[in-house]
Amino acid sequence: MRAVVYRGRNDLRVETVPVPRIKNDELLVKVAVCGVCPTDIKKIQHGTVPPPRIFGHETAGTIVKIGARVKGFHTGDRVALHHHVPCFDCHACRHRAFAQCDQYKRTGITAGFVPAGGGYAEYVRVMSFVLPGVVAIPRRNTFVEGAMLEPVNTVLKAIDRLSLLPGDTVLVIGQGPIGLIFTRLLALRRVAVVACDLLAARLKLAREMGARRVFLAGEARVEENIDRITRGRGLDAAIVAVPSDEAVRKAQRLVRGGGKVLLFAHTLRGGAAALDFSAVCVDEKDLIGSYSSDSTLQRAVARSVFSRRLDVRRLVSHWFPLEQASEAIKLAGTPSALSLKVVVSCE
Repeated sequence: MRAVVYRGRNDLRVETVPVPRIKNDELLVKVAVCGVCPTDIKKIQHGTVPPPRIFGHETAGTIVKIGARVKGFHTGDRVALHHHVPCFDCHACRHRAFAQCDQYKRTGITAGFVPAGGGYAEYVRVMSFVLPGVVAIPRRNTFVEGAMLEPVNTVLKAIDRLSLLPGDTVLVIGQGPIGLIFTRLLALRRVAVVACDLLAARLKLAREMGARRVFLAGEARVEENIDRITRGRGLDAAIVAVPSDEAVRKAQRLVRGGGKVLLFAHTLRGGAAALDFSAVCVDEKDLIGSYSSDSTLQRAVARSVFSRRLDVRRLVSHWFPLEQASEAIKLAGTPSALSLKVVVSCE
């Protein structure tokens, strides 16, 4: 089968590799689409993991083979895949810190080599421990909607960490695909969203997704305007959906005492930045993070996406065939004014 193999930093090659062989408790899925995720982009561009690997974890496709011990699935089923499922029994899981579970940290979907998602290939092997995360795609919905369940899940998990109330005011810094998902899901919870981005076109879409106010990044008097919007109270929360240290400092200034700043894009290790720690201690402004997904949210995520209350199709701007996955990753890594979600198609 064809696959895009990571051979080193910024080195992706279309190669012929064997179709994965499944065990009797696993599935073989023919990939239809796979979204390009910033997490994989960083691994490829910075060479943070050793090669060879086949990346791609926002995957949907069709079941073509079922292990003898697997129940509840049929060949021909259209499914969305979920590559991380925790054990639900360890110390981390008992604290609902699922992303810190050792089993969760294993990737349960592969197209060969060290398991790394495998979505940039024609077929993937779905291991037994991640089968609880597999979701059937309704007949009226598309493969790309199935593939988008994973990023939507990560956003919903993050929102739940904020413990917001209807009527709260939240700033979302960055209105790329992830920021726009934050904006829409928060609006559905009757949260007043203030959206910020460098690109006016993205702010226009943010308004359509439910943002109450929008600001261009760097715009003068942003702090004054937020003070007016919140009647001097300050933001209840700020979500930093771009890897900007300055955005974190600004968010910390803008949230009220007892509010929260959530980091969603600072995933490269080794960074350091100056912060006012008295704001955390004295003003009780929580600085928290959220990483990856929570498989217990899959049903809620599927309801939002498949009902199209969150219409993820609007976020997809570019499609690339499998042979051009390298170009897809370059575009997603350096987005243009016209690009949003980039998808690789294997159909």
